[in-house]
Amino acid sequence: MKNVWKPRRWLLVLALALPLSTGYEIDSAAAGAGGSAATCNTTASSTASATEGSGSDLVAAAAPIKVWLAGDSTVANGSSSGACPIGWGREFDALFTSDVTVVNSAQGGRSIQTWLYDPNVTSTMDAAGECVVNPKTYSARWQAMLNTSTGMKAGDYLLIQFGINDGDRACPRHVGTARYRELLGVLAQAARQRGANPVFVTPVAAIRCSGSTAVGNRGFVNETFAAGSANGVPVIDLHQRSVALYNSLRLCPNNGDYTQGAVGAFFCNDHTHFEAAGAARISRTVAQALRDQSIALAGYLI
Repeated sequence: MKNVWKPRRWLLVLALALPLSTGYEIDSAAAGAGGSAATCNTTASSTASATEGSGSDLVAAAAPIKVWLAGDSTVANGSSSGACPIGWGREFDALFTSDVTVVNSAQGGRSIQTWLYDPNVTSTMDAAGECVVNPKTYSARWQAMLNTSTGMKAGDYLLIQFGINDGDRACPRHVGTARYRELLGVLAQAARQRGANPVFVTPVAAIRCSGSTAVGNRGFVNETFAAGSANGVPVIDLHQRSVALYNSLRLCPNNGDYTQGAVGAFFCNDHTHFEAAGAARISRTVAQALRDQSIALAGYLI
């Protein structure tokens, strides 16, 4: 159920507004695919289409889609009570029209490998320095997303953000850089096989100050970009964008007390997790990246 009301974009039936001699007719298949809602038959002498975002009163209908989220606690919904921590994924749904449903499958404490293979990643590290997965059976959350009936469908999106817990030196959370890139590719390819659109997101930054300036502090940023390049997947650099946000809000310097002031309103009583207000700001930062990078999902934003 949506937690806020979001206006739906309705298809305007152009055929009712034009003389029958124009030969215009509505192509429901095209409208359902998110394409032009108006098509011209073989007797038409001209063509027309409804446009979005151009100031026109004629707005093409959007096909309902789902946005699936895979990530860690900085993305996850958090507790039902609304207490810290709250991930940006919980606030994401409110930014879209009612054509979009956000399915947040992020889970706190997970690396990309433990998210993908829970509970089968062991505490044993192999000779190559990677945690042993036995058996190599996907987690219930990933199997649900792969379900042919209820999982990812054509036109959906899969946003993937890991890289915070993956740097743990011990198993089961440890993931090497090559393995990290490999598993991003696994997720992206599975999404595309179902017609969904993968988007990689670099790990959101914690708040760390160098004097009065917030600075970057996460690993796996370059690896995320490398995996994006290798798989032809767009990458949102949430790490860089979140650092820029912290600087714009002047969250540095601070005395490390995350219970008061601007930094306390943004973060839980640590340097990593978000209060509701902070999660909402990060979710809007992701949405702005969709717009800035002309990722088609931006067309569904309010």
